[in-house]
Amino acid sequence: MGTTVMGWVNAVQNFLAAAFVILLCVGLIVVVVIYILDVSQTTQAVRRNYPVIGRFRYLFEHMGEFFRQYFFAMDREELPFNRADRSWVYRAAKNVDRTLAFGSTRDLRPPGSIYFVNCAYPTRGEDAVAISPITIGADCDQPYTTKSLTNISGMSYGALSKPAIQALSYGAAKAGCWLNTGEGGMSSYHLEGGCDIVFQIGTAKFGVRDEQGNLCDERLKKIAAHPEVKMFEIKLSQGAKPGKGGILPGAKVTEEIASIRAIEVGVDAISPNRHSEIKDADSLLDMIARVRKVTGKPVGFKAVIGDTDWLEELFHLILIRGIESAPDFITVDGAEGGSGAAPKPLLDYMGLPISESLPEVVDLLRGYGLRNRVKVIASGKMIVPSGVAWALCMGADFVVSARGFMFSLGCIQAMQCNKNTCPTGVATHNPKLQRGLNSELKSVRVENYISNLIYDVGVIAHSCGVFEPRELKRTHARIVVSSGRSVTLESLYPTVATGSKCPPIN
Repeated sequence: MGTTVMGWVNAVQNFLAAAFVILLCVGLIVVVVIYILDVSQTTQAVRRNYPVIGRFRYLFEHMGEFFRQYFFAMDREELPFNRADRSWVYRAAKNVDRTLAFGSTRDLRPPGSIYFVNCAYPTRGEDAVAISPITIGADCDQPYTTKSLTNISGMSYGALSKPAIQALSYGAAKAGCWLNTGEGGMSSYHLEGGCDIVFQIGTAKFGVRDEQGNLCDERLKKIAAHPEVKMFEIKLSQGAKPGKGGILPGAKVTEEIASIRAIEVGVDAISPNRHSEIKDADSLLDMIARVRKVTGKPVGFKAVIGDTDWLEELFHLILIRGIESAPDFITVDGAEGGSGAAPKPLLDYMGLPISESLPEVVDLLRGYGLRNRVKVIASGKMIVPSGVAWALCMGADFVVSARGFMFSLGCIQAMQCNKNTCPTGVATHNPKLQRGLNSELKSVRVENYISNLIYDVGVIAHSCGVFEPRELKRTHARIVVSSGRSVTLESLYPTVATGSKCPPIN
């Protein structure tokens, strides 16, 4: 018996030794092959001068992005969203304790820092009131009235996965907010949860286009026939890529998505950089009037603000045509946007941030006497309560977010939205990766995120002494300026008198 056991032991040892020698030989052969390939190629100097080991440079460059996120970046250093903000969203979505101990890690000294002005006698809980409803498009055949404060910004089915859209649809319905379809058209997954929907009309008219790619009234009517569809948003531009249309990489264009959009499978879907029908203020108002007439529902537009001359021209023309010609809402998208694929020059350098564009638009509307007619929706990295409260102070009626809701679904900021390799299943059509995203569970987290976000905005509002968040004004927040002192938002952006910019109309 002992001899048999020893025989087996010796056999295993011999096998392992032989396997080691084989692996060593294979490894040496691989190294030699790589060495020959590296020294003979001429495209990369590092590999040519340092064969084999030079390849580690590219590995470290790729892995550094992930190491910085988890090991080296401080809680408030990382971009586009720092760990402190992401952690708040994760905890809000999971409905776990959001309090902290031992003081804030936020530095209040740098210019641009925002903080809110607490009052001596804050609003008591029993005195606080529910968020008041707002009606958009009161003159439409089917106006839209909602109490929602924070809503889900445009994210197309295609950019996001099926379970992600399903979770957002069900979560939005539970929380009572709207879900914007994004420019990729409306899928059955958007409708599945029964939430309110804003249908976005992108430059390619996906979902409402004819065979030539033009806007089709019959398709508009079919979309509007769904009772879940409450409004239509004409997308002029978006924060990630002002001046360029949407980009859906071919790897994410499945048969189903191609069918919804009427495009080819596996081919990059690149939308035109503007609507062919819209070339000036007149044609923009014509498009708004057409969609509103066909659908009977509120219609507005989404735009990144660069210069404001075109807005002044638009508002002046509205006064000439009549106030009923005005858009029912304007979605102001800051240059901070960027959940999808975008060229780096536009992502980094094009458009105004929401901190400048939002007050510009609100003040122009007020100056032209249109503020009560046109509702303002703010978009741009406002994923935590302070961002939403700031937007309300500046005059927004609503706030929308895309990436905040992606975090609530489990996004870890892997920065792979433009590929088909999202590790959490949020932005991929790889079935193996989608398995990790349980839409039923995530819909609860979407609801939790919205509920806790609005609750904490209320905490800020009540500390400022108002009864509900929409009562926040520019006097309720301060901003640090270059001198190191802070001034109120009101002193930096004085409230414009209603009608002060109205020119005489002949």
